[in-house]
Amino acid sequence: MADGLSQLVERIQRGNATVGIIGLGYVGLPLAVECARSGFKVLGFDISEPVCNGINAGKSHVEDVPTEQLAGYVKKGLITATTDFGRLKEADVISICVPTPLNKIKDPDLSYVVSAAMSVKATLRPGQVIILESTTYPGTTREVLLPAFEETGLKVGVDFGLCFSPERVDPGNPTWQTRNTPKVIGGITKRCNEAALALYSKVFDTMVPVESPEAAELVKVYENTFRMINIALANELAQACDRLGLDVWGVIDAAGTKPFGFMKFTPGPGLGGHCIPLDPHYLSWKMRTLQYKTRMIELASEINAEMPVYVVRKASDALNEHCKAMKGSKVLVLGVAYKKNISDLRESPALDIIKLLQEKGAKVSFHDPHCPEIKDDGHTPIQGLPMHSVPLTDDALKAADLVLVVTDHSGLDYERVLKVAPLVLDTRGVLKGREDPKLVGLSR
Repeated sequence: MADGLSQLVERIQRGNATVGIIGLGYVGLPLAVECARSGFKVLGFDISEPVCNGINAGKSHVEDVPTEQLAGYVKKGLITATTDFGRLKEADVISICVPTPLNKIKDPDLSYVVSAAMSVKATLRPGQVIILESTTYPGTTREVLLPAFEETGLKVGVDFGLCFSPERVDPGNPTWQTRNTPKVIGGITKRCNEAALALYSKVFDTMVPVESPEAAELVKVYENTFRMINIALANELAQACDRLGLDVWGVIDAAGTKPFGFMKFTPGPGLGGHCIPLDPHYLSWKMRTLQYKTRMIELASEINAEMPVYVVRKASDALNEHCKAMKGSKVLVLGVAYKKNISDLRESPALDIIKLLQEKGAKVSFHDPHCPEIKDDGHTPIQGLPMHSVPLTDDALKAADLVLVVTDHSGLDYERVLKVAPLVLDTRGVLKGREDPKLVGLSR
């Protein structure tokens, strides 16, 4: 009689396997849609009843998943969402796509992963493969999930499979999306990998198997550590250019013409989103447990974290040059999302900038075509929440003592902003190359 994993591969090859996805956010819901697109039935699990009800009504709460697309798969019966984690026993392949935040001292918080793992453990049966997708430190899959699952008496690589496959979601990216972004995967055993690949190779265009879950876990944190460190270098260059009286955008653009040995990164007001500001700290934490200090990560994190302070100092200096004190000045912030053309506020540097401006006595308003409101979630330290986006009228621009460009959303007429506003601080280079006494950049 065939063992559990052999039976699973046969079900996948016949096209009648069911995929369970725990966590239906910006990672899980796009994955659910791609699995359904590949012809697999999907059971989505989430602790939020409103999220599940919305999905079952065919309504998407994730920007990268069009409601029309989701509704089609729901109507065909290919996607169902539930809060009943007991139904995990119905799934053949289970992907865990839950948050992995850091706590206040920047140590990993695996509570969501552990909770999901306990739900899987309660219903684990032969013929299932579990794939952790949540970003974490090297060793999590083997050290946290595997012991829990083996307590059931089932054997990994025979009865069930266990892998790590990091999410590589870039919200709002029109080119690289869930299906066409190469998918890294590492299993506890070779047979674990083979079982997971049997399904994922039908969902993703390109699979990239690696030697182990630890290798796959390190791939993810290395990718975002690489970006975080290079952004920190660009941010430090901006401050160096400011002291040298040089235009940082001109320097970076010129360096970017080198056809080899250089990759262009640009400075900004600080880091945002769930990945780049957080992921490197998973590696840093793990290495501390091994008595090794990741000095470059610590320094880059420090540089990036200081950028909102640097921006507010530039704003104060700019106002002083125009005979204005920060206290009592009206500052209009353009863009509060953590990156352009999305509505995601997670870890956005705009929130820190607004807080610092308020602490210095500025009267702050904002305009963002993608974020109509900054809500009071109990964690955002901004005064006067909720704050609502104001219309970007000529009157609003003229009334501001300073317009501060924080997020470079497309579609905004920045030339008009410069023409109408009395003073503009551009932290994103949307007005680079312009010569205007009313314009201030990250440097000069």
